[in-house]
Amino acid sequence: MAASRGKSKRVIRHQRVRQKISGTSGRPRFSVYRSLNNIYVQVIDDELGNTIASASSLEEEIRSRVQGTGKKNVSSVVGELAATRTKQKGVQTVVFDRGGYKFHGRVKAVADAAREAGLEF
Repeated sequence: MAASRGKSKRVIRHQRVRQKISGTSGRPRFSVYRSLNNIYVQVIDDELGNTIASASSLEEEIRSRVQGTGKKNVSSVVGELAATRTKQKGVQTVVFDRGGYKFHGRVKAVADAAREAGLEF
């Protein structure tokens, strides 16, 4: 019962954040989704409804690089890869959407790695 209550509270927080944050062509939304075992990042242009770039911990490229390390290290690699793919598409600045999660741990690791890779929030 507690797990479903926690998820619904996250969804409520996420909806509240999404009322204020929207991605445009010039400044898309850097969206983070965190499951128990994996982490996913999408860079989304909400005006057109297009995903510009994405990265997840399920990709073979990432799994081979971080095999045997912790979830924070995996999150850092996902953030770095998402940032490089976004920059290859010509986008330099994004709006960070934490997805209703607290800004610490794996979510913070994704954001820090993306900033170090050259994205501006």
